[in-house]
Amino acid sequence: MTDLSSIIKAYDVRGVVPDQLSPSVARAIGVAFATAVVRADGATRVVVGHDMRDSGPALVEAFTEGVTATGVDVVRIGLCSTDGLYFASGRLDAPGAMFTASHNPARYNGLKLCRSGARPVGQDTGLAQVRELAEQILDGDGVAAADAPGRVSDVDLLGEYAAFLRDLVDVSDVRPLKVVVDAGNGMAGLTVPAVLGTGAGLPALPLDVVPLYFELDGTFPNHEANPLEPANLVDLQAAVVAHEADLGLAFDGDADRCFVVDERGGAVSPSAITALVGMREAAREQAAGRTPTIIHNLITSRAVPDLLGSGATRLVRTRVGHSFIKQSMAEHDAVFGGEHSAHYYFRDFWFADTGMLAALHVLAALGEQAHPLSALAEMYTPYSASGEINTALGPGADVTAVVDRVRDAYVRAYPDAVVDSLDGMTIAHWDGMHPQWWFNLRASNTEPLLRLNVEAADEDIMIKVRDDVLSLVREEKA
Repeated sequence: MTDLSSIIKAYDVRGVVPDQLSPSVARAIGVAFATAVVRADGATRVVVGHDMRDSGPALVEAFTEGVTATGVDVVRIGLCSTDGLYFASGRLDAPGAMFTASHNPARYNGLKLCRSGARPVGQDTGLAQVRELAEQILDGDGVAAADAPGRVSDVDLLGEYAAFLRDLVDVSDVRPLKVVVDAGNGMAGLTVPAVLGTGAGLPALPLDVVPLYFELDGTFPNHEANPLEPANLVDLQAAVVAHEADLGLAFDGDADRCFVVDERGGAVSPSAITALVGMREAAREQAAGRTPTIIHNLITSRAVPDLLGSGATRLVRTRVGHSFIKQSMAEHDAVFGGEHSAHYYFRDFWFADTGMLAALHVLAALGEQAHPLSALAEMYTPYSASGEINTALGPGADVTAVVDRVRDAYVRAYPDAVVDSLDGMTIAHWDGMHPQWWFNLRASNTEPLLRLNVEAADEDIMIKVRDDVLSLVREEKA
């Protein structure tokens, strides 16, 4: 019996091509998605795009065959970023399928699915049914073909995507800025010239863009397209300093995440970007006479609620993970949401994430005033953070026992600390007397790891808490 659980995860499809994700699997997923989600929702067409990986076109062709076999039409938009696919899904009000493995190595590919209006499809919102039906199809229990197959059409939406984003954040009148952009050989090599340049036929902006690794190459010859890893920012940081640029931007492989580097080459925390963009979006809502709601996950910096948590703004704290953010965005009609992983979500973008729109906000905020980005970012980075630290657990390790050991030690040492279990365990000693700190310890959903994030009022306190927790986590059992 076919088992696709190794590649169809909680939120998307990801696997090695062709061993795990072959054209036949892609075709079965196409039939299953069209049957269990698209037609069940009453939709009649699917928008399909792919990133720069060599395996993309063949997988798109097979997936298209599966979808059209059910009588559902396919609109192919070709090479695009993931947020470009979300734009197409929203603009055309159609379900979408994006072939990408984000920052994974070249041998991987994958699939992100959404309903009309870029609404996510995850384990609890249709992906489990897609997997089960695709497994049945691969085992020979097929879905009856439609009397008439769906039609296939091709459309180029890159220009509309670029114009749409520019209309949301106007940077045409900012002071001239020099910006180095590291596309990591990913899809930002296509989208940045269109949005920040004149590649889509739009007027020139007061931006001098210095391109770094704009050649689309799914083998990632220069570095892994994952800016969350500090090693992958080194080239950008050096280029910003060498070119005396005002800032640097780094995108991941499918260009839905954006990371920012200041004029000195220092990495700007995604929490700082969350606070900066959140304040801009909140001010816009307030100017329109509305009370804004901002979403943030539980391991963003304390600076986010500090800066945004006025009586005029509602804050909603969520679990880690884009499905939780997107769900909360829609439930609360939130204007903006941010994650520590540099995913940024906008109500004006169908509650979906787009790194490019966040980048436009940063450019606008910087260009509307005279201070350098390092000074601007300092306002949004008042505390010291550890970053995420992963600890691999041995075979058969009792995760609950490890977490309980840490909880018991800290509750004894700090009886006035606040403990919550929204996502893993968070212990905070912030509202009382010094020292002020918090940490979150949670298990990975996909690997035998415990993830630790610590933040404190100063670096000495952060280091002490970080090292104390790690010693407890890694303590050998008696």
